[in-house]
Amino acid sequence: MIQPLVHPSFQPLYQQIKSLLTQSLISGEWTPGEAIPSEMELAARFGVSQGTVRKAIDELAAENIVVRRQGKGTYVATHSEDMVKLRFLRLVASDGSRELLDNKLLSCERTKATANIARILQIKAGSAVIDIKRLLLFSNKPVILDRIILPSASFKGVTAERIEEFNGSMYRLYETQLGIRMVRAEEKLTAIGADAETAVLLGLKPGTPLLSIERTSYTYGDKPMEWRLGLCLTDQHHYFNQFE
Repeated sequence: MIQPLVHPSFQPLYQQIKSLLTQSLISGEWTPGEAIPSEMELAARFGVSQGTVRKAIDELAAENIVVRRQGKGTYVATHSEDMVKLRFLRLVASDGSRELLDNKLLSCERTKATANIARILQIKAGSAVIDIKRLLLFSNKPVILDRIILPSASFKGVTAERIEEFNGSMYRLYETQLGIRMVRAEEKLTAIGADAETAVLLGLKPGTPLLSIERTSYTYGDKPMEWRLGLCLTDQHHYFNQFE
């Protein structure tokens, strides 16, 4: 059965196919790590050429939503894969060495969204949210004080016990435990001085220079699902990004 296209006069054909593929991902038709149908099958499904499907998939691959595997096909990207599981973590050792990463949960509380958080997460002010604080350790040294705020309605299964039991990437927890996959993020970087609480937790003197990274992460359909603030010590690390 050919699936009807949407708004044919407003979007290029490949963009319409991309939108339809994204809708299938949102609905859970194909889950993280699962192969999607071949370009030939999708072309027949949508009644378009393979070239149009290929261009749509190229865009999804460029956005790390799907992953092409030579000779095997195209798969839904997953935060469990080495190439993407840490793609939102941009702090690396200044000497280029690979480090053992660990985290320590400090708190996990239910609270209410402030007006600012409500605006960012597109929820009502006062809505229930989960407020998580933890330390990220690089080679057993605390380097990042992480604060994460999630809308409770979508993350009911997130508890302190579950976070500690999982003991890994929060994005992988969202994906494997709750079926929520983050596909992109926006960040704001600011230079600040450590306040008294942060200084104690990171073992610093108050006023020590830190890099503040404020991040909003989005799932399919460009829906904001997580706000995060990382206060990072950069005396032996730096923020690294690569543009293609």
